[in-house]
Amino acid sequence: MIDYRSDTVTQPTPEMLAFMQSAPVGDDVFGEDPSINALERITAAKFGMEAGLFCPSGTMTNQLAIKTHTQAGDEVICDRLSHIYQYEGGGIAFNSGCSVQLLEGNRGILTAHQILGGINAEDVHKPITRLVSLENTSNRGGGACYNFETFKQIKEVTSSHGLGLHLDGARIFNAIVHKKEAPVLYGQVFDSISVCLSKGLGAPVGSVLVGSHTFIKKARRWRKVFGGGMRQAGYLAAAGIYALEHHIERLAQDHTNALVLSEELAKKDFVESILSVETNIVIATIGGKYSAASLAAALKEKGILAIAMTPTQIRFVFHLDITEDHLAQTIDIINSL
Repeated sequence: MIDYRSDTVTQPTPEMLAFMQSAPVGDDVFGEDPSINALERITAAKFGMEAGLFCPSGTMTNQLAIKTHTQAGDEVICDRLSHIYQYEGGGIAFNSGCSVQLLEGNRGILTAHQILGGINAEDVHKPITRLVSLENTSNRGGGACYNFETFKQIKEVTSSHGLGLHLDGARIFNAIVHKKEAPVLYGQVFDSISVCLSKGLGAPVGSVLVGSHTFIKKARRWRKVFGGGMRQAGYLAAAGIYALEHHIERLAQDHTNALVLSEELAKKDFVESILSVETNIVIATIGGKYSAASLAAALKEKGILAIAMTPTQIRFVFHLDITEDHLAQTIDIINSL
């Protein structure tokens, strides 16, 4: 099967596995796993941040960030398409006791003006606005990326109102490669960043939360409360180190392949529209003889896995296990439909 369901489906490369097997390990709860300590330092340094915290998933790093930034009864501003709202099981309410101010961005991308309008006035009837969370790239926005100038404008708003600014960077390196940005710039804007290793970078497990020493110390305590303390997890951290050292620049190939597929899909009469492709995600609106679900089923019969995100939208996600030969096979199959 050629699996486009997500970039989470990748298998470790032989080189990554060998690196994992040779990793020195210890007890991370005691702070004694050298591979985890190295991964946290490396990731934080890339973004110009002081410290990092290795966790099993991006959902955990996002939820820890929200918990660390807020108190029960506060409010979090985010886009209505954002992962922290759509795909984290109501964790904002359950874990942090916070309400959410949902804004309607453009493909998941918010503006400073929108955020300013979403901040609650000083009023005992309303929750206290405490945190703004952005997502780059935007998953449900089809891999859309922020312009960095927008980040700086949003930072001016959050700073002037005393709000925290968190970035869900599940696919942050896709955005960085596409925009040709320096990761260290992000640390100058955001108070915390969730950096996922198990999507386009190809690690089997893991995400790193980065921020200040004080912030990460508090988040580490909450990680223990959440049940996220790990022991000899350095084998997993080693995969993250290998990914950061070897799998960032190759993301550009995923972006190119996604664009090629989108151009081929656009030729089909059952494809009504396609979100403009910036990175590794292709989202097409389906009509005519297929629904999104029936198209996904037809593709599955021919050895291709894709996700019907809605009754009318199908998603393809490129990653390091999708080769150019796979892409050519996929195009041939789509052209046969």
